Amino acid sequence: MSVTKTDTSRIIWMTGLSGAGKTTLARGLKNRLERERIPAIILDGDELRTGLNQNLSFTAEDRLENVRRTAEVAKLFAQEGYCVIVSLITPGECMREKAREITRGASSFILTYVNAPLAVCRKRDVKGLYQKVNDGAIQQFTGISSPFEEPVSCDLEIRTDRLTTGEAVEKLYSFCYGKKTILAQTGTRLASVS
Repeated sequence: MSVTKTDTSRIIWMTGLSGAGKTTLARGLKNRLERERIPAIILDGDELRTGLNQNLSFTAEDRLENVRRTAEVAKLFAQEGYCVIVSLITPGECMREKAREITRGASSFILTYVNAPLAVCRKRDVKGLYQKVNDGAIQQFTGISSPFEEPVSCDLEIRTDRLTTGEAVEKLYSFCYGKKTILAQTGTRLASVS
């Protein structure tokens, strides 16, 4: 079954600790979607923080505003038929529910928990952020000094400490665009398929 343009709109919201692999997975998925000629865009938390959301701090209120703005942008792209891949820590359950609420009706919202143990994330430390926490240069950091609430209602969990990047991308792609998934769509939520 080939995917048609009307089937392409999704908001894939990736949540997880820094270093869990959200950005890597987002880039891999975008490449996979492009091979299938599915229009896709990535909204990456780090990139948004240097542009659209540069005036926000890391207080609870500003983190919620970061999520709100990102969800509004995701909604606009989804309404135009894009698969929107959001790579954003989104540490609180209320924040994830806010994103789902804002985008409701625009597209299927697929909350994906990109999960790796904190020890693995610290070891990866691709951006050097955990080292900055250790050095005292960063005070508020999710998973260390600021809480990360594990999702209670994610649509898909991907353990990046157990899967290669390629395996993780294929698992996510199959869940979001496999034949069973397209047939199982109901409203704005996707049914879980094996």
